[in-house]
Amino acid sequence: MKRTGWILLIFVLLFLPIACAEGNTNVSGSITSQTDAQPDVNKTAISDAAGAEIAVLLPDSATSARWEGDDRRYFEQAFTAFGITYSIVNAEGDARAQQTQAEQAITNGAKVILLVNLDSGSGAAIIAQAREAGVKVIDYDRLTIEGPGADVYVSFDNVTVGRLMGETLTPLIDALPVATPRIVQLNGATTDNNATLYRTGYFSVAAPRYQAGEWELVDDQAVPEWDNQQALIIFEQILTAANGNVNAVFAANDGIASSVISALKSQGLGPLPLSGQDATAGGIQNILAGWQSMTVYKPIRLEAEAAAQAAVALLRNEDISTLTADTVNNGQNDIPFIKLTPIVVTQDNIAETVIADGFRTWEEICVGEFAQYCPEH
Repeated sequence: MKRTGWILLIFVLLFLPIACAEGNTNVSGSITSQTDAQPDVNKTAISDAAGAEIAVLLPDSATSARWEGDDRRYFEQAFTAFGITYSIVNAEGDARAQQTQAEQAITNGAKVILLVNLDSGSGAAIIAQAREAGVKVIDYDRLTIEGPGADVYVSFDNVTVGRLMGETLTPLIDALPVATPRIVQLNGATTDNNATLYRTGYFSVAAPRYQAGEWELVDDQAVPEWDNQQALIIFEQILTAANGNVNAVFAANDGIASSVISALKSQGLGPLPLSGQDATAGGIQNILAGWQSMTVYKPIRLEAEAAAQAAVALLRNEDISTLTADTVNNGQNDIPFIKLTPIVVTQDNIAETVIADGFRTWEEICVGEFAQYCPEH
C-alpha cells in the first residue's frame, strides 16, 4: 500500500503543472494571448503577464454585460493590431481587488494603466500609486473625481447620454392617456460619476415638466453599486407604495431597465415608457418585445480604440494633444478629454445602428421567445 501511495503522489506531482497550464484561460498577456478562451473574471485573479506594457483594469461583469462582452474583445483587437503586450483583469466589483490588480500590474512592468474605477476614492489611490511608480493612467469611461486626476480621460459625453434618454421618452410620456404622468427615476450608483452625469442629462429635460406640474416625480433613487437585484427590490417597493400607479421610468442602464420590466411583469402590469443604455443584447431584445422604449448606444469599439491609441501614445512618450480636443475638470485639474458621441437606438433604427456596426448581431438577439419579434434577415 505504501509503494502504491508513493507512485500515486509522484504521478500527481508530475501531472499537476501540465493540468494547470492547460487549464489557464486568462486572456491577459501578449499578442499571442488565447483570445478565443473564456476570460478569467475571478475578482481575485491577477494577471501573470509579466512584462505587459499596458494594463486594463475592468470593474465587474455583473452590472453590465459590456465590460466582458464588448470592452475586453475590442481592447484585445486594438492592442493586437498595435503589437503591444497587454493584460486585462476584472475586479468583479471589489475595489480592494482592483487596487491589488493595479499593484501587480505595476510590479509586472506596466507603463500605462487603463482604469475603470469602482469609486473615485479607490481610483484616486490607484492613480497616486501609479504616479509614484512613473506609470501613466487613463481614466476609461469613468472619471476619477478625487485627487489630481488621470493623465487622460476617454469616454462619451455622458450628460448627453442622459439628455437623449429624456428627449426620447418625452413624446412617449406626453402621449400617455393620463392628465399628469407619474415618473420614476432610477439612477446608477452614487459612487459612479457617470451616473450623476446621466441623471443630470435626463433631469434637465424632465425638471421643467415637473416644475410646471405637467409631470409628477414619484420617486428618484440611486441603485447601490448598479446592482440589478437591488434595482428590482427598489422598484417593487416603489410600485407597492404607489399602488402600481407609475407611468414612466428613467432607468440609467439596460440592466436596471430589465429589473423594472421584471417587477412590472410580476405585478401584472404592462409596458410603459422606459429608458436604458449600453445597447446590450438584452436591452435590444426588450426593445423589440415592446417592454423597453430605447437604449443609448455608445460605440464601445470606438471608445476602446481611442483609449488604446492614447495608451500607446503615452507609452511611446508621444504628444497626445492631437487626440484630445476637449478637457474636463475632475474637481482639481483640467484633464485632457477624448469625448465620443452617443447614439439613440429604438425599434426603428436597430438595423442601421448596432447591427450595421457589428456591435450586435441578429443571431444573438433573435433567440428563444425574442425570435418572434425579429424582422426577416
